[in-house]
Amino acid sequence: MDRFDAMRVFTRVVERRSFTLAAEDLALPRSTVTDAVKQLEARLGVRLLQRTTRHVSPTLDGEAYHRRCLALIADLEDAEAAFGGAKPKGLLRVDVHGTLARHFVLPRLPDFLADYPELELYMSEGDRLVDLVREGIDCVLRAGELQDSDMVARRVAMLAEITCAAPAYIERFGMPANIGALDGHRMVGFHSSATRALLPLEFMIDGVVRNVRLPATVAVNGAESLVAAARLGLGLIQVPRYHVESDLEQGTLVPVLPDFPPSPTPVSLLYPPNRQLSLRVRVFIDWLVRAFGAGRG
Repeated sequence: MDRFDAMRVFTRVVERRSFTLAAEDLALPRSTVTDAVKQLEARLGVRLLQRTTRHVSPTLDGEAYHRRCLALIADLEDAEAAFGGAKPKGLLRVDVHGTLARHFVLPRLPDFLADYPELELYMSEGDRLVDLVREGIDCVLRAGELQDSDMVARRVAMLAEITCAAPAYIERFGMPANIGALDGHRMVGFHSSATRALLPLEFMIDGVVRNVRLPATVAVNGAESLVAAARLGLGLIQVPRYHVESDLEQGTLVPVLPDFPPSPTPVSLLYPPNRQLSLRVRVFIDWLVRAFGAGRG
């Protein structure tokens, strides 16, 4: 087994945290996988993996070597793909905002994988700012204004936002005719993962954003809980319109102050700087831009 094949074996062991599962994925005998890692460790003179009866995890040296292996393998695959019109292949690692992924990405994913049958996609889900290099993530999909970061960001969409509430809430508190009529109303509080503070409601008036803070009997930090609380009549919420489209159609939520909408929410893809994007990442980014365009149609 040459060095690049051994690197591929090692990276799969790290990803699967198991010699057995890595061997199954690669259609190799487990002994071959074990020997490949041992030979790498002997050549490098360091221990790459911590082994227990239940778990395999990289050492600090193993984590560093894993990152280097990923970069080298990506460069090799790109070099091979540059000739003969080869299509991208291998494992693509992305970290996504879960609600966005379920609405825009997953429904169109079968078409993407049909176009690139040799790609494997691993999607982790969250809204924290991951360390792409350390965690081996190729790119991250995020909604909202971005914090200062040394990552490269590409805007893929601007999502329309809406203020809404349940009919039961409107029956109790009334339908406000303007911003000034919000006195006496309440909101479902939403904790920002970036600031750890409750976000105010936001309204666009003559091109100027005005923030309004209302009492919040209930506060959450998840988008699904936010919408669920609004359905129960617990307060006003502001969310991307796509997230509550079915509620608006069914009447379980109704628009509030539609003439004064919140500013739209940007959606961005982030990836590490100073790293040549692999062909896998490039085709995924281009496809994702199209997927968001189709999702708004």
